Amino acid sequence: MLPVLENRPDGRLVRTPCDRTILVTEGTFIERVDVVVDPGHGGRATGAVGPGGLGEADANLAVAELVVAKLEAAGLSALLTRTGDYEMSLGSRAQTARSAGASAFVSIHFNADPDGPAPGPGSETYYQAQSPDSRRLAGLVYEEVHATLSGFSAGWAGDTDAGTKYRLNAGGNDYYGILRHSAGVTAALIESAFISNPSEERLIGDPAFQAALADAIARGVVRFHRTGDPGSGFVEPYARETDVGGDGTAGPRCVEPPL
Repeated sequence: MLPVLENRPDGRLVRTPCDRTILVTEGTFIERVDVVVDPGHGGRATGAVGPGGLGEADANLAVAELVVAKLEAAGLSALLTRTGDYEMSLGSRAQTARSAGASAFVSIHFNADPDGPAPGPGSETYYQAQSPDSRRLAGLVYEEVHATLSGFSAGWAGDTDAGTKYRLNAGGNDYYGILRHSAGVTAALIESAFISNPSEERLIGDPAFQAALADAIARGVVRFHRTGDPGSGFVEPYARETDVGGDGTAGPRCVEPPL
């Protein structure tokens, strides 16, 4: 997927995963979708790697593909930011959601480095601090994900502030780059389980678990579109000052996929 920056008589100006601007004359143009689903990381940016070797980027993509399928089955149009194992800047991911005119943007991740053991799933969803719609989207996805994961057996881990939350950096902006750079689009970041926890890593690699998690995420997004439900799980986060994601652009060593 390449976000369109400008329609021209001789083609379309697009932004590549590594932030180049190029003119394309082929491909299928998608004017608008309801939901953009973002599988976090990819390529050299593997994300967290579980003790058994499961990579977060691969698990994110597997679940995101299922989420898109389930959303489409529910009658919502959806697409992925990343369709394979390649790098993609946060800015390009956010631009995809803007170019598609999406009413919801969901970034899928798995977590690492919990505070300690937890009595149940330590699921977390993050929302854009200044957006009531983002808060509701994150709360609905959390509600569905936490309830679904609670039906599985694991030696759960979590942070002490697990739940639905915002997080700010020292400047008072959203801590997570994917939420900062997607401002203007209703976005939520999902950290559903801890891939760094061996017990949860085994679940994350199970296709049945992936399907159940994807179904839960999709249900939350559908409820956001079709109900006025407020969501749940809202907590106050503990402070983290140094944000992640920088200016959202790709590094100088970013490797473009075949275009």
